[in-house]
Amino acid sequence: MFKRIRPESACWCGSGKEYRTCHMEFDKKVNRARREGHEIPSHSIIKTPEQIEGIRESGKLNIAILDYVAENIKAGVTTEEINKWVHDYTVEHGGIPAPLGFEGFPKSVCTSINHEVCHGIPSKDIVLKEGDIINVDVSTILNGYYSDSSRMFIIGKTTPEKEKLVRVTKEAVEKGLEQVKPWGYLGDMGQAVHDHVKKHGYTVVEEVGGHGVGVQFHEDPFVSYVTQRGTEMLMVPGMIFTIEPMVNMGTNEITVDLENGWTIYTEDGQPSAQWEIMVLVTEDGHEVLAY
Repeated sequence: MFKRIRPESACWCGSGKEYRTCHMEFDKKVNRARREGHEIPSHSIIKTPEQIEGIRESGKLNIAILDYVAENIKAGVTTEEINKWVHDYTVEHGGIPAPLGFEGFPKSVCTSINHEVCHGIPSKDIVLKEGDIINVDVSTILNGYYSDSSRMFIIGKTTPEKEKLVRVTKEAVEKGLEQVKPWGYLGDMGQAVHDHVKKHGYTVVEEVGGHGVGVQFHEDPFVSYVTQRGTEMLMVPGMIFTIEPMVNMGTNEITVDLENGWTIYTEDGQPSAQWEIMVLVTEDGHEVLAY
């Protein structure tokens, strides 16, 4: 339950306005959902207008970095080269690569190829070849604010099966995004993603999902894509989180690389795809801050 605030007191959001003219009605709606048994967001994960603007600027840089990757990625490029592109572009534009050193991660970007689900580590020994599919996951700190998004790239011409997996995964993200609106539930988005994936015979990884982001790299809530409509956390204006389902062609079972402790693979060796966007819940819908 939120701490009781007198109507004439300054609002908790830092706007400088009186609580009664700022977030009092907002809190009443949130507490009504809590009394009905729903999971609600804490004030700490609801972003202020100042924070949103900082996160929005970070997101613009994140988009530009992925645009640069899109312009240059091709067969014959090593994943270490991609790492250097991301690192150099980020630093040259005043940012910091968020993955570098995060909980010991050794590189500035994640590059996950074919049956790698996520957290692939760039290497000079890994050379992209015709037919590969690769997820490039970029996360940026700019002026203390975090952004996070990823894209799939098809190297040259791949198989129809891989091409469809990449396409359907992107469609699933778009289906989920349609459900992001204030006073709905994260489960609304999750079910839309899962229904689309399942319709095409694919599976969604359960153990790894999306997350809140903006002031920290990973914040509450955990965002699942195997949920049901009307469940999970209430979505409210000012929330920012990622939609990033990891979709497998075969089983949704995964394994972790025992040597590096980071890279996650599909257990059956079949391909996996992931697209990630960062989205803000607004008063009348949503705004995509990074893609």
